[in-house]
Amino acid sequence: MDLYEYQGKELFRRYGIPVSQGRLALTPQEAHQAAVELGCPVVVKAQVLTGGRGKAGGVKLATSPADAEEKAKGIFGLDIKGHIVHRIWVEEASDIAKEYYLSVTFDRGTKKPLFMFTTEGGVDIEDVAENNPDALAKLHIDPLEGFQPYQARRLVYGAGVTDPGEQKQIVSIIGKLYDAFVGCDAMLCEINPLIVTPDGTVKALDSKFTVDDNALYKHPEIAEMRDLASVPAQERLAKEKGVTYVKLDGEVGILGNGAGLVMSTLDVIALAGGKPANFCDLGGGGDADGVVEALEVILTDPDVKAIFFNIFGGITRCDVVAEGILKALERLDIAMPVVVRLDGTNAEAGRKLLADAAPPNLHVEPTMLDAARRAVELSR
Repeated sequence: MDLYEYQGKELFRRYGIPVSQGRLALTPQEAHQAAVELGCPVVVKAQVLTGGRGKAGGVKLATSPADAEEKAKGIFGLDIKGHIVHRIWVEEASDIAKEYYLSVTFDRGTKKPLFMFTTEGGVDIEDVAENNPDALAKLHIDPLEGFQPYQARRLVYGAGVTDPGEQKQIVSIIGKLYDAFVGCDAMLCEINPLIVTPDGTVKALDSKFTVDDNALYKHPEIAEMRDLASVPAQERLAKEKGVTYVKLDGEVGILGNGAGLVMSTLDVIALAGGKPANFCDLGGGGDADGVVEALEVILTDPDVKAIFFNIFGGITRCDVVAEGILKALERLDIAMPVVVRLDGTNAEAGRKLLADAAPPNLHVEPTMLDAARRAVELSR
């Protein structure tokens, strides 16, 4: 779950990471009041779950409350990479002498937390890694050993920070950032830029914070931060129904049992010349209620022109899934073609059930590739 900047900064503040004071504004008038309370100048910042706000005009300096209100009017409703601005963070303006970059993320390759630190902040970290890799200090943390203070010093020295005052502050922030990363079950905690003011104060000017969805049950206060309006309608409905669903940009609706099988189905649809409209995992079951709930989610997508059931019966029996499909078709008014591939436990019995029922829009294919080709053909 990605957090907005202001939410990430609230978590930073809880763990002692220095951040600027700010106020959330949902209207231009609230931005005006925030500027009055904070004192000017202030920075008016769009709150969206994507990067590139500055380049898109979503970050503006305001010199007075009236100016803050006017700048907010121009930012509200702004489309930044497909994200519409509905919230604005009004923050005390900061003088910047230096910009650094600091993050800790989970490296799936090593299965360890990974720190990255560079004195070349304020730009995309990918640019630094590509154009000047020697400037980027990296350090993995052994989860069994845990974070040790000497590792923070190694990062600071490795990135070439020479000022003793900065070194001491950054070492402290690195330790607190790791505490936030572990304490919140995060997948990413990023500060870009981590600034140094002209008087030598180091603080986080931005926050990118991603929390592991699977750990939200341990953090109800963080779970409440989720902005449901930012989630696509289909994914929001899927979450309410307990269906694993991700919206894609194609025309063939996919429904399978098992994440690995569904991933393979996406590839086979592409091989057949089509584009999948979604990733939808039915899980281990195949009863009518589960199929109906999955289909209800898929059918809310107007781009879907055909539906492809890809079922492999292991623990799940194909005849049970077939019964679930037929009951779902009875309960839902589905006019578009539905292609079914059954294989595995009781596959023959499942195919016979579907053939005997023979709904006019139901097409049963023997192999995954045949079914993918049929679904792509029918979607056109």
